[in-house]
Formats: sequence, structure tokens, C-alpha cells
Amino acid sequence: MAFEELKAKQSVMWGNGPYARVSENLKVAHDHLFREVVPQAGERWLDVATGTGEIARPAARAGARVTGLDLAPDLIETARERASEDGVDVSFDVGDAEALPYEDGSFDTVTSTFGVMFAPDHAAVARELARVCRPGGRLALLTWDSEHGVAEFFKIMAAYQPPRPEGVGNPFSWGDKEHVTGLLGDAFELRFEEGDCPQPGRSSEDIWELFATSYGPTKTLVEGLDPDRREALHSDWLAYFDQYRTSDGVSQPRPYLLVLGTRR
Repeated sequence: MAFEELKAKQSVMWGNGPYARVSENLKVAHDHLFREVVPQAGERWLDVATGTGEIARPAARAGARVTGLDLAPDLIETARERASEDGVDVSFDVGDAEALPYEDGSFDTVTSTFGVMFAPDHAAVARELARVCRPGGRLALLTWDSEHGVAEFFKIMAAYQPPRPEGVGNPFSWGDKEHVTGLLGDAFELRFEEGDCPQPGRSSEDIWELFATSYGPTKTLVEGLDPDRREALHSDWLAYFDQYRTSDGVSQPRPYLLVLGTRR
């Protein structure tokens, strides 16, 4: 499958469901990013793979001139609605992280939270992040750990999906410091921080309901399975999350990497 065909499918998949229900549980990681990259009044801020605008809106509220871009038109529509409800001014565009529609050095700060890691061509994304960030500008990326947490339940889903097309990068490689350094180290002076953003739920079934109805990759997979395989995936999902039961429900550890860079 050519990358363009894959990205066309991804643009529909990521918009399949009310993703805001999922992104609401990312606040711990988002707050970590904002502690390290504080928005400055008047700065030009680009949030790539913005989703429903969970980073774009607070940055704009703090006074930054924010642009949010995402491959999925449905997510951009939701992001616009939420920005309007919040009374903040954000310019939202539908576009491709591998070919950003902005001129060189257009932005003072470039961010992406658990977004650009899912683009198929890692090298193209890295080139574009560097191209649009001005010399001395800031980069901040949140990526899931390469082995644990979100990577583990993606492995559960992978057993019910066709193999990854040849040449498509593993999104969880962005959680590996060596891989990220190889992509971005020539263009940015990098440093890394780690954190954990647990996935809460009243039960494993509650988390299944959330992802099967609201998280594009899971919802799309579930809708495409026959009843027997859907139930098998359901059982595998519950067995995985049951290991993280607590007295109050479920809390799945989700380790992440915060990549911080200064453009050389």
C-alpha cells in the first residue's frame, strides 16, 4: 500500500468516533509539556496532529498565535467547535505532517502530543518539524513508550489486523530516545523527560467501551471484525486490563517520553 493511500485511510480512521472522550485522559502528560514549554504572548505556535485541539486551545488562551493541523477533517471540525466554545482564537487546518503547508521557519514553537508518531514516514515528519521551526525555536513532542502501556494494547489489536505495510515506521519507535535522536538530533539540541499518564476506568469493560466507541483505531478495527473475532479481541482486551485492577477500578500505567528541542 502506498503511503498516500494509507494516509487517506488514516484520515478517516482517526476521525471515527468522539476522540475528545479519549484525549480528556491525557491531561497529566499535557500539563507536563506545558510546564516545560510555557506559551509566550504573541509567539507563533504550531500544534501538529492536533486532534481535538487539547494543546492548541490552552496555548492560545495564554496568548500565543496558534495554528493546529491534523490529517482528519472530522477532528479538525471538533477542534474548531471546542475552540469556539472556549472563546479562543486558533487557526485550524487539515493537512499532512509529512508535508506541512507552511513556509520555512514560520513558527517559534512546534508541538505534537501522541500525534506525529503515527505518521508512516518518520524521516519526512522529522524534516518537516525542523523546516517550519525557526532557528532558536522550541520543539516539544509527547510520544508513548516504545514497549509498555499503549504499545502493549496496540500489540493486542495487531493480532487482529493485517501486517503493517512495508516501509511504514513503527509509531512506538518514537518512544525510543536513540531513534528520536537519529531523526531530530542534527536539527535540534535535544533533551528528554519521562512520565506516566495512567488510563483510568471503573472497570476493564468501561475502558473497552471507551476505546471501542471513541478511539478511531480501536473503533475502526472492532467495526471491521466478524462477531467471533470481535468477541475474541474483547476477551483479550479485558484480560490485559484486568491485571491493573485497583480498589477503585482500573489504572493502566502509560509511560511516555517528552522530547524537548531547541532548533540549531
